[in-house]
Amino acid sequence: MEGTWLPLHRHPGFSVAAFSLAFRAVGHLLHALVPLPKVLECDPRRAWKWRNLCVSLAHSLLTGPWAATCVGLWPEMLKDLYSHSTPVSYLLICTSSGYFIQDTGDIIFSGQARGSWEFLLHHFLVLWCFLYALYSQRYVGGAVVALLVEINSVTLHTRLLLKLAQAHATTLYTINKLLNLLTYVTFRLSTQFYITWYLLSNYSLLDHAACLLGTMFLMNTMILVYFYRLLRADVFPSRKAFTERMGTHSNGFSDFLKN
Repeated sequence: MEGTWLPLHRHPGFSVAAFSLAFRAVGHLLHALVPLPKVLECDPRRAWKWRNLCVSLAHSLLTGPWAATCVGLWPEMLKDLYSHSTPVSYLLICTSSGYFIQDTGDIIFSGQARGSWEFLLHHFLVLWCFLYALYSQRYVGGAVVALLVEINSVTLHTRLLLKLAQAHATTLYTINKLLNLLTYVTFRLSTQFYITWYLLSNYSLLDHAACLLGTMFLMNTMILVYFYRLLRADVFPSRKAFTERMGTHSNGFSDFLKN
């Protein structure tokens, strides 16, 4: 491990808890500073979703560039996802783990667990990988590379916020839609599949590779399903529009794409 930050390494739980509280505070701050669109004032569930997405966007704006900076400063991380780590990278995983714990709690204690079960499953998969990396001090590089997906999450959350505000007919939405598709392929699909390839290629040399591979295959399935839904919603919407006109619109889309 390149450099050590012993207090952080010995007690990562305290750091994760502190960042969880910090993101909770960020949520309250954004609630006070970011006005709720008038179209959401009479809909408690969508109002909650707006506030939740604002915190998610703040996390993505912080951790996406942070992960890209780590990879840019230490490109050798890409070749050694298992043992390469730096204090800055380790701190990034503590920060992001705190967010996922906070968001999990927000979903559950706000009574949104049933309608957001896919998010909870995703958060559980991410958290066990991140916490394992923090406590074992292995796969920190892999967790950092995985956080490159947050670059796509910036446009993904922006897309959902614009839809909630009923601004999906604007030029901003169109531009963001194209950027979202581009970053989805570049930073989400490519990153996930690269990590999967790394685990498969180095399977015999890695600790708990089977568990991690199982997690990655499950997450890969999820992101491919999400990508299909995204293409249906933003690239091939004609069939959806036709069924809506015929009054037979299905409610099959998850909250990942709903406004």
